[in-house]
Amino acid sequence: MRVVVLVPGALRSAVDGTAKLEVEVPDSATLGATLDALAARYPSLDRRLRDERSALRRYVNFYVDGEECRRLAGTETVLHDGCEVQVLPSVAGG
Repeated sequence: MRVVVLVPGALRSAVDGTAKLEVEVPDSATLGATLDALAARYPSLDRRLRDERSALRRYVNFYVDGEECRRLAGTETVLHDGCEVQVLPSVAGG
């Protein structure tokens, strides 16, 4: 199945400037499995999304079809074909 990952401007340098990535994953793949597939293609992106234990970084938010993944099942959130994952790093400042 195909999952679309939307990459914010702040992280696009890690994916050759691409704003939208299409990732092929097995049926019923989880968010974690999708991030694993991305890590194989873009290891520098993975370091900015997950820590050394593959846990989601605290200051990066992931939305699955508009719902924050931490309110769902986190990295165990099951995705569906055509699902959209949006990555939003927190922004500090004032």
